[in-house]
Amino acid sequence: MSEATEQPVDADAWETACAEDLAAEKARRRAEHGAPPGSAAEELKKLVDAVTDKLSSVQAPFLGAVAQGTAEQVAKQVVRQARSVVEPVIERNADVFDHLAAAGSELLAAYRSAVENQERRWTQGSADTKPPTDEGPGGEHIDLD
Repeated sequence: MSEATEQPVDADAWETACAEDLAAEKARRRAEHGAPPGSAAEELKKLVDAVTDKLSSVQAPFLGAVAQGTAEQVAKQVVRQARSVVEPVIERNADVFDHLAAAGSELLAAYRSAVENQERRWTQGSADTKPPTDEGPGGEHIDLD
């Protein structure tokens, strides 16, 4: 091949192509499944917002108009106080909530694994499910009576 027919080589062509493919795949998944969940801290903020909205919209039909108004004011004040305490903690410790969420996921995966293995042994009738016998160091039966 002569130098005149060679095309310039982009040193980052592979990286660029991979980044484009990844961006396209993310866009496809977002369109198909919606936006992915945010960080644990963001999700906790969403939960606080949802609870706040729900509490502020709850009305007790058995209370009179005056009592209803007083109850709403008290509920709003409690929600504001709780929110003023929770939000700074979430903001200062966002990474802690992410770590706790990851740890919870790992614990759940370990639990599932243990349960699935035990279920498999139960359904297969494995010798592991038989009660242990009292045996001495040489393997002989020890009578405990």
